[in-house]
Amino acid sequence: VFHLFLHTRKKMRLLLFLVICQCAMNSAKTHSASNPNVILLMADDLGIGDLGCYGNSTLRTPNIDRIAEEGVTLTQHIAASPLCTPSRAAFLTGRYPIRSGMAAFSRVGVFLFSASSGGLPSEEITFSKLLKQRGYTTALIGKWHLGMNCESSNDFCHHPLSHGFDYFYGLTVTNFRDCKPGQGSVFLKGVQKSLVIPIQIAGITLVSLAIVQYIGLLKVPFQALGYCLLITAVSLAVLIFFFYHFRHLNCFLMRDHQIIQQPLSYENLTQRLTKEAMQFIGRNTDAPFLLVVSYLHVHTALYASKNFRGKSKHGLYGDAVEEMDWSVGQVLSVLEKYNLSDKTLVYFTSDQGAHVEEISSSGEVHGGYNGIYKGGKSMNWEGGIRVPGLLRWPGVIQAGAYIDEPTSNMDIFPTIVKLAEAQLPSDRIIDGHDLMPLLQGKVTRSKHEFLFHYCNAYLNAVRWRAGNSESVWKVFFFTPNFSPEDSNGCYDSHVCFCHGEFITWHDPPLLFDLSRDPEEKVPLTPETESRFYEILRVIHLAVDNHTRSLHAVPDQLSWNNLLWKPWLQMCCSSLFQSCYCDYDSEGSLLEEHSG
Repeated sequence: VFHLFLHTRKKMRLLLFLVICQCAMNSAKTHSASNPNVILLMADDLGIGDLGCYGNSTLRTPNIDRIAEEGVTLTQHIAASPLCTPSRAAFLTGRYPIRSGMAAFSRVGVFLFSASSGGLPSEEITFSKLLKQRGYTTALIGKWHLGMNCESSNDFCHHPLSHGFDYFYGLTVTNFRDCKPGQGSVFLKGVQKSLVIPIQIAGITLVSLAIVQYIGLLKVPFQALGYCLLITAVSLAVLIFFFYHFRHLNCFLMRDHQIIQQPLSYENLTQRLTKEAMQFIGRNTDAPFLLVVSYLHVHTALYASKNFRGKSKHGLYGDAVEEMDWSVGQVLSVLEKYNLSDKTLVYFTSDQGAHVEEISSSGEVHGGYNGIYKGGKSMNWEGGIRVPGLLRWPGVIQAGAYIDEPTSNMDIFPTIVKLAEAQLPSDRIIDGHDLMPLLQGKVTRSKHEFLFHYCNAYLNAVRWRAGNSESVWKVFFFTPNFSPEDSNGCYDSHVCFCHGEFITWHDPPLLFDLSRDPEEKVPLTPETESRFYEILRVIHLAVDNHTRSLHAVPDQLSWNNLLWKPWLQMCCSSLFQSCYCDYDSEGSLLEEHSG
């Protein structure tokens, strides 16, 4: 009996030990599945057809393709806007940019100057704010493009550090051709067109006033003539000064609130951005972190370092894509080095489709490839908004799966907020939906019955995923006028615009079934689609409901908020020294920070 008692007690101890181990394992698994590290990788102007995992056989992207192989590929992943600023605002907030005032009613739909007063409003709640509240360390490496200052050159009201990021290293605006000597200008043609007529009018007016004054037909006060001449001269001088010094004033690199390189140098720029990302991961191996790597690639001006220049089959554009892929590989490698791969959700995307009209002054194609899809950046044809959507989290989400359901870059907000066990805001509409049920195969249908596609602040198109069929209907209320007409873009104006003579309205709207015609080649008619008017009726009802959910907010992209304001201009030296400094190349600040 005694031996039996001892034997039973040993078995009980063993059983208790196994139960404790199982509980600990379950607890650890639950913890890792609910509070993962999050790495969000966003390319700029990358076409969905530029990646091997989406069918490209001539560009080498093995590291990005590896995310697809080890995770989920979204084949109908939609950017909330076909332009940088509004798309990134939607990505960070999970809301259509029209809700935050980040969609323009004017022709210009993005921020162009570092000293503009518009930006992502402080009232907006970003996923970085919510994850930071949950104890995450947060960082943004790369491009911001959502504003910086409001009333002074150091209030930083729109800066990344005011929107939930603990650390920032990158550009506050974007990578322009004007930032890189010898790459041309995105402004010159537009400025010339805009200024020629006003200058002619001002000149003719001044000369006419002088003549009528001289011959005595009209008495014009000499002071009035002098003031008019002075105002014209000062305005021209300011414009000439600004565009002559554009690179110094707008193309600079910051660490947190400090400018560390002005103007920006492209020398080993991707390597510097990548090193910053890797060091951030290395500093945060023991606690959850959020890292957003917002690449400058492949927005023009294109660039590639010595190791990648001339190595691809697609010129400088291909070199830039392959360098970005190398950087993605470095980020994945550092996760492996610290045994963080299984604890980290990795997401790769682009802010919108490839800029098909980007052609250099020498005729080289500097824009990407949108695969079979029509159009590109600035358009709501599929080529402008259907972007890569790759997610990897080993052991938690499916590996090697393809999901052909409508999803949005706004979905990242609720997905990672819920994973961090934070509360979704209850005082506003969140347009994104949690992706985890789809990614884990628990459901097969997207929660997005409707997606609304805006061209700036104008509702351009609507996508309807009908619950009772496999069809994905898409209607266009207006479409851009391509120039030349038989082309795939607006080459005469460099981008397509959203109103006036630049578009054609359609009544009834154009209707496509993307499940049968993803290239949007042949609009359906009442003769070719028996449910034509019923489909339009349902979509119009959805538009009415959506419109009623919108509320008036300040326009962050008004002309007043877009214009350059000298008192908001940041300068690391002084205007008289051409705003020049270079602490980054010297490495002193980098060593100090990493130490």
